[in-house]
Amino acid sequence: MMSRTRAAYWDPEGTRYGIPTWWWRGAPSGYATRRQLRAAGLRPGGQPVAAQILWRGVGGTRVAHLYRLDLARPKRTATPAQRVAIGKALTARRTCRVCGQVRPYYIPLSLGECLDCTNPMEAAA
Repeated sequence: MMSRTRAAYWDPEGTRYGIPTWWWRGAPSGYATRRQLRAAGLRPGGQPVAAQILWRGVGGTRVAHLYRLDLARPKRTATPAQRVAIGKALTARRTCRVCGQVRPYYIPLSLGECLDCTNPMEAAA
């Protein structure tokens, strides 16, 4: 016998919710969430949401969209030029505008300068 919670989210034909729907951990194989696709080195590849999982959570009913594994494509990798650009952007986030030093942490946007430039008295101690 199926519990009331599971029965409320049981719609494999999609008549109630518009797309096939299962309860938490009730979906058949062949479907995966975005996070599961990413862990497998895949991406949805432009396909529409094929099904969903519904469950009761904090704030009401929660949903997880499912994609078909047979239509998923491999994840794209960054080109060497993109990797260089990403590295430069991350270095810029660690470079202080005031003293020009590259810090081992990201400069807080709220301050706009490194912690030593913000509090020179503490840096001297």
